Amino acid sequence: MKILVANIGSTSLKWRLFDFSDSAERLLHRGGYERVTDYSKAIEDCLAELKQANAIQSENELSAVGFKTVIAKNVTGCVRLDSGVLQAMTDYNGLAPAHNPPYISGIRQFAQRMPGVPLLGLFETAFHQFAPEAAQRYAVPEAWLNIGVRRWGFHGASHKFIAERSAELLGRLDIAERARQLYVRGIAQPVSGAPLRVISCHLGGSSSITGILNGASIGTSMGMSPQSGLPQNNRVGDLDAEALPYAMKSLGLSVQEAQAQLTRQSGLLGLSGVSNDIRDITAAADSGNPSARMALDVFVASARHWIGSYFLQMNGADAIVFTAGSGENRAELRAAICANLENLGIRIDADKNTSTRATEADLSSPASAVKIFVIPANEELVVAREAKRYLDNLKN
Repeated sequence: MKILVANIGSTSLKWRLFDFSDSAERLLHRGGYERVTDYSKAIEDCLAELKQANAIQSENELSAVGFKTVIAKNVTGCVRLDSGVLQAMTDYNGLAPAHNPPYISGIRQFAQRMPGVPLLGLFETAFHQFAPEAAQRYAVPEAWLNIGVRRWGFHGASHKFIAERSAELLGRLDIAERARQLYVRGIAQPVSGAPLRVISCHLGGSSSITGILNGASIGTSMGMSPQSGLPQNNRVGDLDAEALPYAMKSLGLSVQEAQAQLTRQSGLLGLSGVSNDIRDITAAADSGNPSARMALDVFVASARHWIGSYFLQMNGADAIVFTAGSGENRAELRAAICANLENLGIRIDADKNTSTRATEADLSSPASAVKIFVIPANEELVVAREAKRYLDNLKN
């Protein structure tokens, strides 16, 4: 069984091809294109590369194409991307304007190019669907809840992989298997032995922090949209609800203008005035730019806030995990987030931290009661596994 996972951006296409034959789990090919202007051509070029590498002879060898879809109205989990699901995604375009429209367009072009291959989407909200109801609710009238105003959460595939892999690294294979089976069995599986408490820090162009208890999400920093939680690269993150009407009246902004500023000109870009790229911001801060330094300080403070929240809710943590671009590559961020937490049993090893970049590693000091891991993100593998499970269930 060969499953192609397509990661679609507004101007990019990245892919990984997995083979699940003979009970194995192999990555056969990976690649991608940036600055895509013609998506149909990018799909053709992708298939040509796969054939040239002898990964496939024909697209008919593909059992499915999987997508890391973001959010859809009344839809979550791993589902067939039919016209009804695409409409449900369209209904929530306003919640994920940078994500849903390019995904919808790309999925339609894949469907046109290979109509006989199932297209499956694993929604980013899926991992958080079993969180306690209190962690999913806002304090709004029930009519608001009925139209979907709640904390949906995102980066689900990333946090799910961390739930599985961190359990393996901590020797809790029972919890790793529980996490793998989560979408099938929910949180009903019994757990023997001590609970496993992990705080997953997905830090990148967009960032979120999730508390994971026994392989399941108990809550996450992102809420109803990817514009919430920590400061994002150019999206605001958390904001007092009254700030929006106040700014609109004071600055004479329309709803569209205010939304554009909050989703394109805010976050780390708005704070630093330099860039939405944390590498540029760090360089500017190191050169003495106070706004860039403030942007980093706000980001670190927000990360520590959410880590502290889940540390308290779970009565401690067995591990704190850093993943995604900044989490895997920015040693200075990891050091700042873990600084001065010795009384909580959190001690990072400075030498291990500075020498680790984009590779799996244990950064804990020998005196640390809490493990500190870097685990490279592998969202595509989670999508492929869930697509395979979906196909297997159709056979049974």
